[in-house]
Amino acid sequence: VQLQASGGGLVQAGGSLRLSCAASVGTFSTFTVGWFRQAPGKEREFVAVINWTTIRTYYADSVKGRFTISSNNAKSTVYLQMNSLKPEDTAIYYCAATKYYTREDYANEYHYWGQGTLVTVSS
Repeated sequence: VQLQASGGGLVQAGGSLRLSCAASVGTFSTFTVGWFRQAPGKEREFVAVINWTTIRTYYADSVKGRFTISSNNAKSTVYLQMNSLKPEDTAIYYCAATKYYTREDYANEYHYWGQGTLVTVSS
C-alpha cells in the first residue's frame, strides 16, 4: 500500500487542521493506520491510531481530547482532526500502516509510510 498524507499548514494556537492519509495504491483493508509526528531535534512520536476493521482508536496522552482519528472506507482515507492546536504540536506529521504489530504506538512496527505533512502552530 502507498500512502499520501496532506492537509498540513500554518495555523494560530487554538486553531484547527484536518490531515488526510489516502491509500494511493491499494486499500487499508485489514490494516492498522497510525499518525506519528516528528518535531525539529526530537524523535518521532506516536499521535493516534485506528484499526480499519474494528474502528478501535487509541491516542497519545498529549493529544487526547483534542485530536480525533477517523476513517472513510469508500475513500480509503484516514483523517486526523486536530483542534485546540498548541505551538508544541508543531511537527511533520506522518501516516503509517501495518498489518501486524506488538505495540501499535511503536513506529518500528509500521511497514508503510507516507511522505509527511508539515504542521506549524504559531503562538
